[in-house]
Parts: sequence; structure tokens; C-alpha cells
Amino acid sequence: MAARIRKGDTVVVISGVNKGRRGEVALVMPKEERAIVSGVNLAIHHVKPTRMGEPGGIQRREAAIHMSNLMLIDPKSDQPTKVGFRILDDKRKVRVAKKTGEVIES
Repeated sequence: MAARIRKGDTVVVISGVNKGRRGEVALVMPKEERAIVSGVNLAIHHVKPTRMGEPGGIQRREAAIHMSNLMLIDPKSDQPTKVGFRILDDKRKVRVAKKTGEVIES
């Protein structure tokens, strides 16, 4: 399956606790069908001090979100859109925003 959402894309969460929040994709895990979006789905981790002088404490980190709960933001209209694919004249396969038909550069 081709990657509809890639690292560096701006996405919006379409369902769940974080519904409506936007962020940039920091990491994509295609085998698990999950992505980490910066500033979205923050989880609390209790961290022990590991080395001398390194403090422990509570940290907030981004947790992975299932790809089905994310929707790409169209670069032209700044609205959520589905992603399609098109083969150009020079035989390149590119992603296309379904709402506007705009080619999504990656």
C-alpha cells in the first residue's frame, strides 16, 4: 500500500480525544499503521534517574496515533482532504489532494 501520510505532512486528528488538533508528522511506522504527530496525543511517562546527576521525574511525550484517525491538510485550501494518486507524464507517481486536485509535494 502506498503511503498516503508521510513524515513532514501537516495533519488533523479526525477522531478520538485529540479530535480537531493539528500537527506535523514526526515519525511514521508503516508496519504498525501508526504515526507520531508533534504536539498531539501527549502521554505522561515516569522516568527514573539513570546516571549520576541526571534527574528523574514526569515527562510528557507524544504517543503514536493510528493512521485511520489522521487526515492530511490540503496545502492549497488549508482544509482536511483525502489523498489520491496520479501518474504524471514523466512516469512519476505523486500524491494528489482529492478536494482541489493539487499535487502534494513530498
